Order: sequence, then C-alpha cells, then structure tokens
Amino acid sequence: MTALDFVLANTRPVAVPLAPEITLRQTDDDPFALWERTGADVPYWAFAWAGGQALARYVLDNPACVAGRRVLDLASGSGLVAIAAALSGAAAVTATDIDPLAVLAIGLNAEANGVVVTALEADVLDRSGGGAEVVLAGDVCYDVDMAALVLPFLSRAAARGASVLVGDPGRDHFPATGFERLAAYSVPATGKLEGADTTSATVWRRWG
Repeated sequence: MTALDFVLANTRPVAVPLAPEITLRQTDDDPFALWERTGADVPYWAFAWAGGQALARYVLDNPACVAGRRVLDLASGSGLVAIAAALSGAAAVTATDIDPLAVLAIGLNAEANGVVVTALEADVLDRSGGGAEVVLAGDVCYDVDMAALVLPFLSRAAARGASVLVGDPGRDHFPATGFERLAAYSVPATGKLEGADTTSATVWRRWG
C-alpha cells in the first residue's frame, strides 16, 4: 500500500464542526489505533484539533487578517488552517509539516476544498517564517519539547514584523504572557481527542 493509499483508506471526507465550510479527510478511529498503524508519527493530519478549528473559524470570520497576504501555516497537520486562509483570500499559502503523510493529506484536503496550498515537508523551526506576512499555528504547544521549539520561532516571526496568530485549547505549555487574546470558542465534537464533547479554545496574537 502506498502512502497515498494509506491516507485514503484510513480517512473519509467530513465537515469540520466549527468550520463546516471546510471538509477534511478525517479518521473515525481512536488516535492511538491509527498511530499504531502508521508505525511512525502521531497522525495529527487525520483529525480536526480544537486549536486548529478555533483558528480556522477566526480566519474565516476575519478574512482581512490574511487577505492579499503571504501566509505560512506552521505544523499544519490536515491543512485546516491553511485552507481557511486560502478561502479567505490570502495571496499565497504555504503549509509545513514534518510528517510526509500530513503533506499528502494537506494536498488532498486543499484540492477537495477548491483552493491552492503549497504543502512542504519541512522543519522550519530554526528560522523565522521567511517571507510570510502572516504566520498561523493551530494547537502547537501540546508538549514541552514542541513548545520549546515553536515559541521562539513565533517570537522571531513577530519580531521581524509578521502577524502571528495561534489557536490553543488551554495546553499546559502555552505561555501566560506575550500574547493578546482575540477570540474564544467552544469547539464541538472533540471527545476522541480531548475526552469531552466540547473543548474551549482561544485565538491569540503574538506581540512583536
């Protein structure tokens, strides 16, 4: 079975609960069951995580934050936030992830939603987001090691003048300072991922 066949066999098109304008290929399985079948990375690409849903909803409701601008979606997973940016009129959208299955999923999901997203298998956390005018990051502080890499990246991007928006569902490793709260959402249908029927998630802007 090819990697593309694996993604297709283990997911189906499902509307995103908080952003039903967007359809993603998602799994019906428990995250850990699918993880065992990948034999590699956690399948972040097969779910619409609460932080990403909140950030996608914010972008769709506030298209001016990305319209006509070059956008980078960091650790994109399924491509949800990148697709929201493209639907909201971004001039160009790049979605990065280190998981090759995520890159395949992003391509499939972008095509299904009728948008163009450049999906790259790349680790960009030692940089500052290149020429992106807007950096988007959904649910990227899920463990201490990831937060230690992502937060300096976001600081560097903001320091060079990029608008940095983050969606976070109250992860322990998301910092209490350095961010301005923009919006809060109750994200439905997160039971398999968060152990609850709904999850609170907030969209934040990083100070420059």
